Amino acid sequence: LPYPADQCIHQLFEQQVVRAPAATAVVFDTQTRTYAELNAGANRLAHELIARGVRPGDRLALCVERSIAMVEGILAILKAGGVYVPLDPAYPSARLMQILSDATPTLVLTDAVGRDALGAALNDRVTLAMDEVDPSWRDRSTGNPDPHPLGLGASDLAYLIYTSGSTGLPKGVMVEHRDAVNLAQEQERLFTVTARSRVMQFASLNFDASIWEVLMTLSVGAALHVPLDAQRQGDRLGAYLAQEGITHVALPPALVSGLGTPDALHTIEALILAGESPDPAWIRRLRDRGIAVFNAYGVTEGTVCATVWSCPEGFEGAVVPIGRPIANTQIYLLDERRQPVPMGVAGEMYIGGAGVARGYLNQPELTAERFLPDPFAATPKARMYR
Repeated sequence: LPYPADQCIHQLFEQQVVRAPAATAVVFDTQTRTYAELNAGANRLAHELIARGVRPGDRLALCVERSIAMVEGILAILKAGGVYVPLDPAYPSARLMQILSDATPTLVLTDAVGRDALGAALNDRVTLAMDEVDPSWRDRSTGNPDPHPLGLGASDLAYLIYTSGSTGLPKGVMVEHRDAVNLAQEQERLFTVTARSRVMQFASLNFDASIWEVLMTLSVGAALHVPLDAQRQGDRLGAYLAQEGITHVALPPALVSGLGTPDALHTIEALILAGESPDPAWIRRLRDRGIAVFNAYGVTEGTVCATVWSCPEGFEGAVVPIGRPIANTQIYLLDERRQPVPMGVAGEMYIGGAGVARGYLNQPELTAERFLPDPFAATPKARMYR
């Protein structure tokens, strides 16, 4: 695919607004917004952020409960040129405090749930209450902010998201717009996402999979279905998938097998598994039901997803592979001298290409250690992540 060097994430969404303004963009409980309505709400908030002095590179945290306002907030931050920093209010307070302390956002967008979760940590921070009954930005322009006066471009940062900390302290990973746009374009192709698709937003905002879900939906004109917290668990998850007619969903394999029967997934056209190694037997059962099953592998430092495997007809393998690199991404298996290993020889995996993040916030030494010059790339400034 052509490398998307000149687009920002929100511009993909704005293109869909022009194509089908009356199409459903987001569904939450009994509430819906069309693409035109969602865009208008996000634009009002974006103009308020710009009026408050937000400029490209400014980090803005979003800590709100699952809602349509959550989606509006993400889009507004991006449209204003801000760097989106997600904070899931369901996460432990200590984790949220750690992110706030490291990210030092210039502004925190909250609602009642978010304010309760953050507590005293908000005392010395500038905030914007998204749940105001009569918000100050109600009369702001509904037109798309012009990125040119802001100086916003595809090489600017889009979001800052923190790793789980499973291999040490959580690290803030800085991802540029163009790398996320490359992912969105590839998702549309790989998973056959169309304007008639209904995608579930399952992942916590603290995981980069949530960005994957929002991009996969709003960049192609599909409908994003945001469930209540209780609908993301156990039997209620299966009921939600069927009730909403979800066609595309990304889930951890353990959660899929916990549904008990593939019948719970009867509306699903594409099931993306990620986060752990799937059970081959379950893969076969799902594939036999006519569901397109994918196994996705990636790291936050590689913009969510680096490789994808599509289950073929008649799959009988004992291990589910991680697949091949997505568009404009390279995977290298290198030895201790960082030279390619021969076929069949174990090596360390390195990720190169469009998805490689800018690095870690406030950690230049670790960035230099993990984000390295790519000696195999055609462009001299290309990097790879190890």
